[in-house]
Amino acid sequence: MASVIESCWLYLITHFNDFQLSCLGSFFLHESAFFLSGLPFIFLERAGWLSKYKIQTKINSPEAQGKCITRLVLYHLCVNLPLIIASYPVFRFMGMKSSLPLPSWKVISTQILFYFIVEDFIFYWGHRILHTKWLYKHVHSIHHEYATPFGLTSEYAHPAEILFLGFATIVGPAITGPHLITLWLWMLVRVLETVEAHCGYHFPWSLSNFLPLYGGADFHDYHHRLLYTKSGNYSSTFVYLDWLFGTDKGYRTLKALKSCKNEAEGKQI
Repeated sequence: MASVIESCWLYLITHFNDFQLSCLGSFFLHESAFFLSGLPFIFLERAGWLSKYKIQTKINSPEAQGKCITRLVLYHLCVNLPLIIASYPVFRFMGMKSSLPLPSWKVISTQILFYFIVEDFIFYWGHRILHTKWLYKHVHSIHHEYATPFGLTSEYAHPAEILFLGFATIVGPAITGPHLITLWLWMLVRVLETVEAHCGYHFPWSLSNFLPLYGGADFHDYHHRLLYTKSGNYSSTFVYLDWLFGTDKGYRTLKALKSCKNEAEGKQI
């Protein structure tokens, strides 16, 4: 398996230069992962398939979904792509490379774990700041236009927010100067995670059912349903900071009430 990956990587680095791979390759990978993982949830919602797993009963209109996609394409071309290009010299200065040999899986997994920790911390506090009155009204309210989120709404936000919270995603890799393949894997995992958190469905196979500290769709969907002053659930991937600072109390209380209700109904049956 390792030899196959190395052969594919050798093909890439012999046919494309470092700038093309780091900037255009990263952008292409992001767009592919984002839209291929997010678009199915639009069709699921429209068709009503798997509706028993949908967290909210409300359905977004085709017009609302179309608006989201149009804005996303604009933001990605005018904000995300320039940001990737502008950050390229920083990553190169910090030691990022694309040549062989590829890093070991131990190195890759250790670095990605570090990125999760850094991203969670910066995102949590940045997200809380965005829920202050002025910033919510003028910046973050755009992301909350969709009280019933679907996968693609994960990156639907004001350009200033894209830059602000995007910093949380890239600061870890910028510090370590990883191999490009590590950066790509981090980007892929992060995209899939944020799309899942906004998908609007809680499946039996959702990661939050198996990983106690993982937030997932049910955790983040609660955040979108409430007014900005009372929302809580500010975390990105893992929920320990919300637990530590008590910003998930409303969500935990609601979960406990639902659990008691289900138990009571079960006893009646």
